[in-house]
Amino acid sequence: MSRATLIPLLLYVATWFSTWWVGRMHIDLGAGGTGRGVTPTDLFWAGLQYAAAVMAILTAHELGHYFQSLRYRIPATLPVFIPMPFNPFGTMGAIIFQRPGVATRRQLFDVAVSGPLAGLVVTIPLCVYGLMQSRIEAFLPTADAVRLGDPLILKWFAAAILGPLGPNEDYILNPVLMAGWVGLFITALNLFPVGQLDGGHLLYCLLGRRANVISRRLFAGVLAIVVLGGLFVDERLWAWSVMVLLVGMTGTGHPPTANDREPLGTVRTALGWLTLAFLPLGFTPIPFLG
Repeated sequence: MSRATLIPLLLYVATWFSTWWVGRMHIDLGAGGTGRGVTPTDLFWAGLQYAAAVMAILTAHELGHYFQSLRYRIPATLPVFIPMPFNPFGTMGAIIFQRPGVATRRQLFDVAVSGPLAGLVVTIPLCVYGLMQSRIEAFLPTADAVRLGDPLILKWFAAAILGPLGPNEDYILNPVLMAGWVGLFITALNLFPVGQLDGGHLLYCLLGRRANVISRRLFAGVLAIVVLGGLFVDERLWAWSVMVLLVGMTGTGHPPTANDREPLGTVRTALGWLTLAFLPLGFTPIPFLG
């Protein structure tokens, strides 16, 4: 087995373990969050449910990119998963490395859009199922239970499935619902129209070199929100500093495709804008409310 295959395989297995390890903390403890009566077997199955759901979302997303790369014979690595057992997700996602400037405008569009759409095909049913297994309870401010900042789309699903929340009420997390939330969050994050993110690829395919001007201005705006917002509005915005730094280091611009003049067509253009429109629906600026 070559190194190019072995390393992604080992990281994939490691990410299964790290998501299982973190997933045990997402067991449904109720609003009190005491954990009384929870057995090691309960924790094992909670971790396995979460890991299976998260890995299904991430695998679908990355294979969407990978199979399109194979279709167009664009040189690309296998998906490289990033285990991270020290954060609430258990992973930092995954990435595929591709040679820039090989794909044409239309080919790059197909590669970029396939990941988010494939991930959402798995994510949305998991969100619905997780909410169907959840319930509304009074939330105790001193409880240890995790509270999430919910994106608009999850609020809509929750209101339709569980009904409206009353004062000091919240719906209770379970491993599948937490995985669905992670899927929405990661998908929306990847759709930021900056640099080498999926959204950056899509915007460049839609607008050409004009996209670089928009990306740089958007990045400057996000940087200002993180710095000034963290100082004067909500210090939890500082949590985005690492992400902003990483995007800044990789560059906010986008290199040309092999053929920037290739037309996308009406269907791809509409699909591209609709996919980018998921960003405000799936993103939440303060993920953890504390």
